[in-house]
Amino acid sequence: MTTPFSHPSGTDGHQAPPPGCPAHGLRRLYGPEAENDPMGLYEKLRAEHGSVAPVLLHGDVPAWLVLGHSENLHMTRTPSQFSRDSRRWRAQHDGTAPPDHPLAPVFTWQPICVFADGAEHERLRGAVTDSIARIDHRGVRRHINRYSNRLVNEFCQDGRADLVSRFAEHLPMMVMAQILGMPEEYNERLVQAARDMIKGTETANESNEYVMAVLRRLVARRRDTPEEDFATWLTEHPAGLTDDEVGQHLRLVLIAAYETTANLLANVLRMVLTDPRFRARLSGGHMTLPEAVEQTLWDEPPFTTIFGRWAVGDTELGGKRIKAGDALIVGIAAANADPVVRPDPTASMQGNRAHLAFSGGPHECPGQDIGRAIADTGIDALLLRLPDLQLAVEERELRYSAALMSRQLLELPVTFAPRPPQDVTGPPNATPSARRPQWQVDSPRPVPVSELQPLPQSPQTEVPQEVPATAAPATAAMLPEQAPANAPRRAWRAVARWWRGH
Repeated sequence: MTTPFSHPSGTDGHQAPPPGCPAHGLRRLYGPEAENDPMGLYEKLRAEHGSVAPVLLHGDVPAWLVLGHSENLHMTRTPSQFSRDSRRWRAQHDGTAPPDHPLAPVFTWQPICVFADGAEHERLRGAVTDSIARIDHRGVRRHINRYSNRLVNEFCQDGRADLVSRFAEHLPMMVMAQILGMPEEYNERLVQAARDMIKGTETANESNEYVMAVLRRLVARRRDTPEEDFATWLTEHPAGLTDDEVGQHLRLVLIAAYETTANLLANVLRMVLTDPRFRARLSGGHMTLPEAVEQTLWDEPPFTTIFGRWAVGDTELGGKRIKAGDALIVGIAAANADPVVRPDPTASMQGNRAHLAFSGGPHECPGQDIGRAIADTGIDALLLRLPDLQLAVEERELRYSAALMSRQLLELPVTFAPRPPQDVTGPPNATPSARRPQWQVDSPRPVPVSELQPLPQSPQTEVPQEVPATAAPATAAMLPEQAPANAPRRAWRAVARWWRGH
């Protein structure tokens, strides 16, 4: 089997096949070890090989995993050495990575900016970034609040819910479908297809085709009937994108934004519910939700890796000899934990945006601020509606599913005091105000207090269910049982209303 590691032996000690190569047991980035403890696997690879490690992808296809923070930055910032054009990959030419490979939706070349370099990359990415710049961010935050209310309304009366399947998996798709211009296409199948197509499963190619069929219909509609949405802006951009190029870039934006944000939402909520440092700093005013999001991007990045880069020619990275046509993987989670830049993994990274959660260089994610907005606005809305959220299981019972590019929290079961639904168009509140009852006076004479009886509620009046005394009052910065009595609530409410776009 051809591998990138079968170079002639030399004097540098890194050219001979390392222990674990197909003949020596090379570690795989798929299977039980990678799925059960990806971070543990990265640290084993770091200990064995240093900042760049030889690994095997699905089907035992060889590649290099870049673990070091500076090495990842160099790779992503030097397209002249490490190209995004997957047609350079030697494994595709010799049949090692066939067209029906489980990762084909990820590495198969398409006419999009993510597989381009130089002038062509600038033309295609320019169309994407110009269109992203036209998005009304205040309007997006209003959509986030509206969709958050809608999702919470579906389970707020139950007193318990799974925040992954009922909230984190759906909010980003609802928002992105609105931004792209296809809210009518939002459904459960689109959600699951988007999650499946990048995991290297047997159904990944089928899921990819379903997503593309949805987007091709959207492109055809926008060519005939332009609207004020992302799809129209791409079709009308001066770069002159073809229908295929528009459809492929819509898929790129949709999947990148959806997968990263769904994972980010789940990860931030888990850390808020389980990490005492998060809860104390948030409730004490020492950390805002946007800062909590940034800390999570260090600790639990939504993409653990990004595949891939391809060596333009023979070169060296992290002391390893890389041959032309070799595949390399951006090791996001491993780089964020690199002891060179983060010697204490438990230390707060508040205010530090040097993480690689959105990659780096000319291919750094252009829509990362939309993902941040969905995460911090959506979580803020959820905590305002259900301020007494508590994890329903022990943290050790939480289950994950890991694939090459992401580690997904499968469930986040919580409990809370049941509450009635509220108007989805209004700002999120813990206890929506009931309509004023229709008071009636039968006689003008004064009535002694001892004779007063409770008046019946109007049939149209919605009365919120009583919240237990242990539940904290609703403020934008509050978490269960944490808000200090003297917190500057009035000022924070004003900031929160501004932040949510109201």
